Amino acid sequence: MQQLKDNSIELVVTSPPYPMIEMWDEIMAKQNPEVQTALDNNDGAKAFELMHLELDKVWAEVERVLIPGGFACINIGDSTRTINGEFALYPSHSRIISAFQKLGVPNLPNILWRKQTNAPNKFMGSGMLPSGAYVTLEHEWILIFRKGSKRQFKTESEKLRRKESSFFWEERNVWFSDLWDLKGTKQKIDNSETRKRSAAYPFELPYRLINMYSLQGDTVLDPFLGTGTTSLAAIASNRNSIGYEIDPMFLTIITENIESTPATFFNSIIQNRIDQHIKFITERNADIKKGDIKHYNENLILPVMTSQETEIKLRFVSEVCSTSESSIEAKYSVVKPTNEYVPSKNIKAQQQTSIVF
Repeated sequence: MQQLKDNSIELVVTSPPYPMIEMWDEIMAKQNPEVQTALDNNDGAKAFELMHLELDKVWAEVERVLIPGGFACINIGDSTRTINGEFALYPSHSRIISAFQKLGVPNLPNILWRKQTNAPNKFMGSGMLPSGAYVTLEHEWILIFRKGSKRQFKTESEKLRRKESSFFWEERNVWFSDLWDLKGTKQKIDNSETRKRSAAYPFELPYRLINMYSLQGDTVLDPFLGTGTTSLAAIASNRNSIGYEIDPMFLTIITENIESTPATFFNSIIQNRIDQHIKFITERNADIKKGDIKHYNENLILPVMTSQETEIKLRFVSEVCSTSESSIEAKYSVVKPTNEYVPSKNIKAQQQTSIVF
């Protein structure tokens, strides 16, 4: 990532190849042939460490390019594997935490992503017989790191951009839980060899993280870009993004995946947030046991729970187009409220015009 300057990236969201998962043995061994030698010698512990030493090089670059106060969110799954007849867990999440701590980047509270992909009757080992069965891994980790102390917002324009990037109160209550239930994503890849190397996370995962840990206009980095899901989520969130991918077979997939995604997809994500907020406000107002909602967002023409939500400004995607082989540009317009919400409790509706940037 030598093209990137020091302290130039506000957020990293990525999912690297998982050490000790067979589908990534080859690509790991290409970085260091000793990986394959260790596997051939049935030395799982050594192979695991050698694979992580390759990932450590990326984490060092992540630390370099992050701004002070910038976040890194790493999706990783632990692995199970039988080597030389011995079944064992290879805890990648703890190894990555250790790597970041050595770089001086502390670990913050993490998220467990329950993938909802395994059947309830799926298990490993000796069936109903005790002392021989193994717990089924049905979750992955989203590790959260922050470089240094809290990010500073000193100028009035920075403070306003932060307020405009706020999320709804009810979103906060879901997003900042340490347990996420999200379904996995099927990949639309024709090439079987490329498909074998892809394990993209669902769009909702990077979308949440980008909105939680960055501001509109920030730059999000994915050093393991894969099919480009992080960049798609960045577009929907009005963020810039940069991605790196070592497998050349993915270049066409990434560009086609982004270019073929219509503006209506991005805008449906944004509109759904508004619709869900309207639903939340409507249901809360119907509960006579709860007090009045005292705050109002003039940009969205909607009541909001807290004063921190009054400046939220969402933007629809108006166009996505290539500017070069490796660069794609998105254009936006400010959300124009549809006024589907029927105000109550003496809240007056106003009109909002659409402004194209």
